[in-house]
Amino acid sequence: MEILYQGSRIEKICTDQAYRFKKHGEARSRAIESRLGELEDVDNLEQMRLLPQAGCHELKGNRKGTLAVDLDGAWRLVFEPANDPVPRKPDGGLDRTQVTVIRILEVGDYHD
Repeated sequence: MEILYQGSRIEKICTDQAYRFKKHGEARSRAIESRLGELEDVDNLEQMRLLPQAGCHELKGNRKGTLAVDLDGAWRLVFEPANDPVPRKPDGGLDRTQVTVIRILEVGDYHD
């Protein structure tokens, strides 16, 4: 799958190992690297369901339209489909089999 980034800060976190280690520590940095590798290796978002350790899930409420994969604890890698237009099923739900481009939005703990 193709991976894009919301901005230069999140791109640096995802692509610069030394910077990522400094910001997130070794364990979370390795989790970020692992999840990004898994996302790059699949052809479409539906294939992430075959990796239960990733915990790929759609978000709700004010984060509707975004998804996340698990990192450590409550920390998540948050992203959105970046296909234009976003692929939809007839019922309006996200067609994960057609999502082949994502945009990374943030690394964080959004649970309050």
